[in-house]
Amino acid sequence: MMNKLVVLFFISLLVVSCKDDNKVLDAVAEIPMKVEVERFDQLFTKENQKDLQKIKKAYPFMFSNRFTDEFYIEKINDSLQVELQKETKTVFSDFSEEIKDIELLFKHLKYYNNNFKKPRVITATSDVDYRNKVIVTDTIVLISIDTYLGAKHKFYEGLQDFIKANMKSSQLVVDMAEEYAKQQIFQPKRKSLLDEMVYYGKILYFKDQMIPFKTDAEKIGYTEAQYDWAKVNEENVWRYFIERELLYSTNSKLPNQFINPAPFSKFYLEEIDADSPGRIGRFIGWQIVKAYAENNDVNLEKILQTDAETIFNASKYKPQL
Repeated sequence: MMNKLVVLFFISLLVVSCKDDNKVLDAVAEIPMKVEVERFDQLFTKENQKDLQKIKKAYPFMFSNRFTDEFYIEKINDSLQVELQKETKTVFSDFSEEIKDIELLFKHLKYYNNNFKKPRVITATSDVDYRNKVIVTDTIVLISIDTYLGAKHKFYEGLQDFIKANMKSSQLVVDMAEEYAKQQIFQPKRKSLLDEMVYYGKILYFKDQMIPFKTDAEKIGYTEAQYDWAKVNEENVWRYFIERELLYSTNSKLPNQFINPAPFSKFYLEEIDADSPGRIGRFIGWQIVKAYAENNDVNLEKILQTDAETIFNASKYKPQL
């Protein structure tokens, strides 16, 4: 009898959750949002040399007064710049799928914050600056389009596989969501491993709300196999952190082991390291933040503003196989 009651309880929770999700989806669908992407990467080409002043007037923030017109004309004709423009035009001859994703992201941002104003979305080349793939301000989103040409693109030869893996078009809107998340998270002190985990857990939870049309693997930048490993080994990873008393440790080496981008997480256990994905601490932080949201009556803004220790203590997080 007790087992039946438990099953019925969880079924009722699932039904309520599905209804709430559908309510949000319906509301988001009603929000008008038309995005036009400005292809600065294609405007800044050889055939537009004579129109340089016109381009500078339309995009003053793309030009520095420290450089002369001659400098920019030389850059337009630079062989690398020509090749970058050629490849971005080939790979992104049709930007319609990316625009659909961006429109959906903006609709969700508007749903959760009515003050959100649609920014200009501009694509440009950056000499493959993969550390700054997207820049977000209140009025502009600048996309380094040459960092999304596909993991196997020739421009990325020499880069490590774990970096190249997410240099593809499907990750563009994921990176945009991350930059918006960073703007809204209040967590100035990140000293302990727990601080780092919860900070990135907030970013991933923000993605849950803003880009629900992306898979969990895409949100964290894992392959499906890497995500499956993280789910299957969640309890073991958590036990490792607890047994070694790492949560409140301020050891400066821990972010490189479990938080920062890397080919694998560093447990220094031969049987684990080879199979583990990097950034496993972010995954655990994500589960903590999700548990906090599920077990407390809090909205998204409150979650993003709450300190790591409060989130952890109130989350009742306890992974089980």
